[in-house]
Amino acid sequence: MPLIDSVTMSAAGQPIIIKPSLPIELLPTDLARLFTLAHPAILLAAYTIRFPSLVSDPVPTLLSSLLPLAIIQASYAVICLPATGTTVKLIKKPKPGAKKTESPSWSPVVSMSKSSEHTSTDKTKQTIFYALLLSLFSVAVLAAIQVLFGAPVTTHIPHTILSSSHLALLAVFPLVYVHGSDSKKWKEVISAYSPIDEVFGATVGCFLGAWLGAIPIPLDWDREWQKWPVTIVTGAYAGYVVGKLVGGFLLKGKRIELD
Repeated sequence: MPLIDSVTMSAAGQPIIIKPSLPIELLPTDLARLFTLAHPAILLAAYTIRFPSLVSDPVPTLLSSLLPLAIIQASYAVICLPATGTTVKLIKKPKPGAKKTESPSWSPVVSMSKSSEHTSTDKTKQTIFYALLLSLFSVAVLAAIQVLFGAPVTTHIPHTILSSSHLALLAVFPLVYVHGSDSKKWKEVISAYSPIDEVFGATVGCFLGAWLGAIPIPLDWDREWQKWPVTIVTGAYAGYVVGKLVGGFLLKGKRIELD
């Protein structure tokens, strides 16, 4: 039985190499590349259209928006993201007609785990259902966090629950879809040390936007749109879109350094 060094974590003098996790790659299709760009525009357009009714009557508007949001997010996941158990790796391939001395290009290739080699439409549906179910469970946690950050405790309960539902579909659903129950990945996500990609970036942007959205509420402007939770939800949508674009293009592969 090999001895494990408590400091170097090596067995019989051989170090254990822990590979760092990689950012999520989009599915290697033209439709995925197109839809990931259209996705933020669709979200913002749908939200902008409903914004006047959100200000005038938040609860019915937030409730009626849940199904369209779920459809948009599920479509984005299926078209653009690798389901849990599936990864998209970049491999070097020689360019067509290129000389041997020329550097090869990087091409995305879908790679599945052994248990997922025969992934089908049924498997995708199960993954979506699983992600939606865990997103539903996260609503209570998100609502509790909002209360801790100052949401009304004895009033506006439907407002808080519905705004938390929107946060769950925006931020939690894509994470569960791509990471499933991978404890290592969730530890990285919770500790904010996950490599930045458009999924993780969108999540960070969504929560940060919701937090910043609370700033206008206590200001004495007497504006109708300042009431709970209009600015919270607006900040969440805006932050989600900004985080998705920044994580997918500008900061992809980097990590948040808190030191």
